[in-house]
Amino acid sequence: MKYIDEFQDPELARRLLDDIHATVTRPWALMEVCGGQTHSIIRHGLDQLLPEQVELIHGPGCPVCVTPLEVIDKALEIASRPGVIFCSFGDMLRVPGTGRDLFQVRGEGGDVRVVYSPLDALLIAQRNPDREVVFFGIGFETTAPPNAMTVHQARRLGIGNFSMLVSHVRVPPAIEAIMSSPSCRVQGFLAAGHVCSVMGVEEYPELAERFRVPIVVTGFEPLDILEGVRRAVRQLERGEHTVDNAYARAVRPEGNPAARAMLEDVFEVTDRAWRGIGVIPDSGWRLSPKYRDHDAEHRFAVDGIRTAEPAECRSGEVLQGLLKPHECEAFGTLCTPRTPLGATMVSSEGACAAYYLYRRLDLPATTTVREASPVV
Repeated sequence: MKYIDEFQDPELARRLLDDIHATVTRPWALMEVCGGQTHSIIRHGLDQLLPEQVELIHGPGCPVCVTPLEVIDKALEIASRPGVIFCSFGDMLRVPGTGRDLFQVRGEGGDVRVVYSPLDALLIAQRNPDREVVFFGIGFETTAPPNAMTVHQARRLGIGNFSMLVSHVRVPPAIEAIMSSPSCRVQGFLAAGHVCSVMGVEEYPELAERFRVPIVVTGFEPLDILEGVRRAVRQLERGEHTVDNAYARAVRPEGNPAARAMLEDVFEVTDRAWRGIGVIPDSGWRLSPKYRDHDAEHRFAVDGIRTAEPAECRSGEVLQGLLKPHECEAFGTLCTPRTPLGATMVSSEGACAAYYLYRRLDLPATTTVREASPVV
C-alpha cells in the first residue's frame, strides 16, 4: 500500500540506521512529542536499534493522557445528570477519574455513547431535541479543527441542545515548559507531523533558537521516525539548531489555512492544566465568547470541581520524560490496562500502554529513577 509499505521497508531502515551509527559521536537525548510516535518506536523496537548514545525520551503528546483529572471529573458529573446524552471517543471511557470512569457511569444508568466524529454527536442532538447532548472535545491541534467545525455548525443550524466540554491543548507552549524545567535533559525534538499539517511550523523557529535545540517535523511510520532521528542527530553533531521538515509529503510551512481560520473563529487561547504536569500558560483553547452558549462547562456550572492525583501514579513524570514506564513501581502490578492508575496506561497513545503491550516481558522493573521537578 502506497505510503505504508514503503515507509516500513527493512532495507531502507537499515541504511538509515547505518547512517545514524556512522554520524553519532557522543550521547544525545531526543524527545518524540507525539504518543503515536512513541507507540511506533516501541512496537517496532526502534529505540533498541539505535546507537546506545541516542536516547529517545517519550514526551507529553498523548491527548487522552494529558487531559487533567478535574476535566475527567467534570465529564463524569455531566454524564451522570438526568436528561444528558454524553458522547465521547471510545478511548476516554476507561480513563480514571476520582473513583470511577465513564464506563462506570454508563453502568450506573448514564447515557454515555461512543461516537466516531463530533458531527455524530451533533446529529444525535438534532434527533433528540428534548435532551442535552454533550461532546467531550479533547486533544491537540490535530483534533481541534473538526471540533471547532462542529460547534460552528451547531450555532449556524441553531441546535441549542448541543454543547462541548473542551480540553484542547497546544504543543509549542508544552515544548517551552519542558525546556524551561530544571530537570530537562532534552537536546532535540521530533515534532508531531499531524499537528504541523494543521498549524504549520511558524511557531517553532523561535523555540529552536531560544533553547538551541533542533526541531525536526516527523511522521509516524518507522522510516519517518528514523529519518527524523537522523536529521536531528546530524544537527546536534554539527552544533546546529534549526527547524527541519522531514514530513513534507503532509506538512506545508503554513499548515492548513482553512483549519486555522476555523480555530481562530471558534476558540481562544487560554492557560490549561496538563494531567500530571500542571498549568502551562497559553497552552490550551477554550470556546470564544461568540460560542460560549455551547460551552458545557459553563452550561452545567461544573467549573468549581477540584481534584488531586493519586500519589502512587507517576504518569506526570512519564509525560515529562523523567521516567520510563517500566521504571514505575506500579507498572504491570497495581497499574495495568484493566486497572489503570493513570491515563498513560489506558490510552491507545499512552507510553505506559505501549510498554505494557510491547515491552513488559523484556524490561524488568527498576527502582532507579530520576528525581522529578515540575515543568512549571
